[in-house]
Amino acid sequence: MNTVRTTCPYCGVGCGVIAQRDAHGAVTVRGDARHPANVGRLCVKGAALGETTGLAGRLLYPEINGERACWDSALDEAGARLRAIIDQHGPQAVAFYASGQLLTEDYYAANKLMKGFIGAANIDTNSRLCMSSAVVGYKRAFGADAVPCSYEDIEQTDLLILVGSNAAWAHPVLYQRIAAAKQARPEMKVVVIDPRRTATCDIADAHLALAPGSDAGLFVGLLNRLAHKQGDRFDGEEAAYAAARDWPVERVAAFCGLAAEELERFYDDFLSAPRVMTLYTMGVNQSSSGSDKCNAIINVHLASGKIGLPGCGPFSLTGQPNAMGGREVGGLANQLACHMGFEPADIARLGRFWGSERIAQTPGLMAVELFDAIGRGEVKALWVMGTNPAVSLPDSDRVKAALAACPLVIVSEVAAQTDTSRYAHIRFPALAWGEKNGTVTNSERRISRQRPFMPAPGEARGDWWIISQLAQRLGYGDAFRWPHPHAVFCEHAALSGYENDGARAFDISGLAALSREEYDALEPVQWPVNAGSPRGTTRLLAQGSGWRQEGKLHMAAVKPQLPQARVNAHYPLLLNTGRIRDQWHTMTRTGYVPRLMQHIPLPQLDIHPDDATRYGLIAGALARVHSPLGWMVARVNLTTAQRPGTLFAPMHWNDCFARQGRVNALVAPVVDPHSGQPESKQTAVRVEGWRAAWQGEIFSREALTLPTEMVWWRQAAGALQHYLFATDSQAPEWAAGLCRVRGWQVQYARGERFAHFLAWREGELQLAFFGGETAPKIQREALLAAFVTPPADAQARHALLGANAPGNQAQAGRTVCSCFSVGENSIRAAIADGCASAAALGEKLRCGTNCGSCVPELKALLAEAAHQPGGGERVPLKLL
Repeated sequence: MNTVRTTCPYCGVGCGVIAQRDAHGAVTVRGDARHPANVGRLCVKGAALGETTGLAGRLLYPEINGERACWDSALDEAGARLRAIIDQHGPQAVAFYASGQLLTEDYYAANKLMKGFIGAANIDTNSRLCMSSAVVGYKRAFGADAVPCSYEDIEQTDLLILVGSNAAWAHPVLYQRIAAAKQARPEMKVVVIDPRRTATCDIADAHLALAPGSDAGLFVGLLNRLAHKQGDRFDGEEAAYAAARDWPVERVAAFCGLAAEELERFYDDFLSAPRVMTLYTMGVNQSSSGSDKCNAIINVHLASGKIGLPGCGPFSLTGQPNAMGGREVGGLANQLACHMGFEPADIARLGRFWGSERIAQTPGLMAVELFDAIGRGEVKALWVMGTNPAVSLPDSDRVKAALAACPLVIVSEVAAQTDTSRYAHIRFPALAWGEKNGTVTNSERRISRQRPFMPAPGEARGDWWIISQLAQRLGYGDAFRWPHPHAVFCEHAALSGYENDGARAFDISGLAALSREEYDALEPVQWPVNAGSPRGTTRLLAQGSGWRQEGKLHMAAVKPQLPQARVNAHYPLLLNTGRIRDQWHTMTRTGYVPRLMQHIPLPQLDIHPDDATRYGLIAGALARVHSPLGWMVARVNLTTAQRPGTLFAPMHWNDCFARQGRVNALVAPVVDPHSGQPESKQTAVRVEGWRAAWQGEIFSREALTLPTEMVWWRQAAGALQHYLFATDSQAPEWAAGLCRVRGWQVQYARGERFAHFLAWREGELQLAFFGGETAPKIQREALLAAFVTPPADAQARHALLGANAPGNQAQAGRTVCSCFSVGENSIRAAIADGCASAAALGEKLRCGTNCGSCVPELKALLAEAAHQPGGGERVPLKLL
């Protein structure tokens, strides 16, 4: 048994994982109790990592124009075409687009090649979409992109504020740590500030359901309450307080759509609590004024002195496993490596260290403007590394058009098929989690190792190696001859301390001399790590000084602004986008794991019941959502957790898993002027119900090309292909024609309002089609079993055609606990049998006993049962 300590590749919590691979290649994982980020906990996605390590759907060999090639040919072709574009159009015609999924060593190599030797700063990253506003906020306030807090502050704070963060779903292990701290110290108050009542509200003492995008007004109003603390402590202090004087409680209440009494209580709690932490993430960052919102939060911590101390500070939660590592190496287009900028001294310093006279002199193109430049033909070569911009960027149809028109698209990828890789002229097979070797940095500045425990499959290679090989073909080989990621890391660490002397926050020079063995054994450590802090640094700003001129911290004057999106008669609703509990990014890993598709199996539109009535929508029905840029289809979910006038839809679905499921096709490319981060949280839309002529499900042994007029959603089903569909066309005729073309034997049951087909070849079930005017209920377990072991007699085969039969899935109901596949109906039955707490449900059904992500939903079901007739008024589920 091969056992390795490594790090989870999902969110920025940075959980330690113990992975084991047996002699047959099967992988199991558990939480690493020695890792300080999670102390043994894992969320459902982390717990399912072993189910993502198979080779189905992997890109295993280099390709040129869709044809398999050897590495030398693919690298030679890429190098020659890049060199020709650079020679003819200059370095600004080339761009890289990287990912928070890359390891720090990969990121460092890419940034060095682009900014140090090609000589342009056109390397940006999908971290632009989640963390760049937080970066601007920290740099304006402290002079560096330096998160001052640590997770251990959670156990020491008196008031914990979560702003624009559904941590229960987006950062589940951290949320469980908060819940445990609250349970251990009930006097600790938790306040959630979010337009939606999310699962995170389960442990909250107060939920401020403010108007979408109005966060800055709330915190500027709080700064106004702190005006008595004004002094000469910070740069910009006078201007910041002057801006806040115009925001008394009455104005804030009107701006935020809150009661003045709610605000007063919150302000009083903040002022009276000795120790306060504010955790914030995409709900703050993804805004046309996200940078100012971040500074509005930082301002109140500076003014109150609740920063740099145990249990205190502003704490941005990173979205990706290595978004911070990417920021450290200069992965954003408007920064250089190791927290250096485009000042002449930094450019010269970097040139000396790298031995290059080609250092980029000015910032490059940020994500949205980069793809605009590709669309205009100004950027002619793009290398995409480990991300899927055709899905994740706003106005994604325009991004796809830009990719289609780009003369050279290179993609380094794990998956053989993604929305972006369809446009690639050259594809490089990259290593996946479990195969990669390097480091990542989590939200609390903690560097951890990702270690390989599986061999490289096919001809897949590490991203750092691919970059180094291409650099050699471009003529820069001497600067990129690393034998191992250890050498890349040590160079990065040495650069962080080069001519630093405390002038730059990021400094891991204490790790620059690690031997290969020490690198392999590196324990998790928080930067800075240097001669002054050889064991790392738990907390920053303890001395009250930062990295601006003379070390003085800065308060930015903030003028609150509402989102640029405005509702009108044609588009009367605001659409919010974000993550759901069991999926990750664009599903290239999690979308293929059956149990991770159980909780929310297709795009879901959360809408308040009053809005649903207004627009003629019913629960479980299909709806079309339109913006001026595009449309999508989703299932309707009625919930009072949604603020009236607003909708929520997940960001994950894409053209590989759905037709018309990309929510970013609706989102306008409006960005923060300082950070370049898109305003993904607010889009003006309209919604209408869609009663499709036919709905149903298809199971097949082979991947199918469904008719273009059919809206479909792909589901994970092991070796089978499983599709849900809806259409106004004659779907049964398509299915019957498919069977005829292939010469299959067909069983069918057909009526005026339904059609069911089973197609057989040599006794094996090849395809099952179930369609009707309403979505049929299917005996799914029996059907899946028939694909493995065909029924022995005709009667048993015929029984599979039955619709509306109460199969196992129907009996269990909608999956609530993905860890143990526990359905809603099973939970309701256990409650009726006497289970009166989440703990009791866990003891009986196991739900909520692993990652804990479903506990808020268990409590909601318990609360609903307590208000059944005989126990008071029935209330709807609050958190689903």
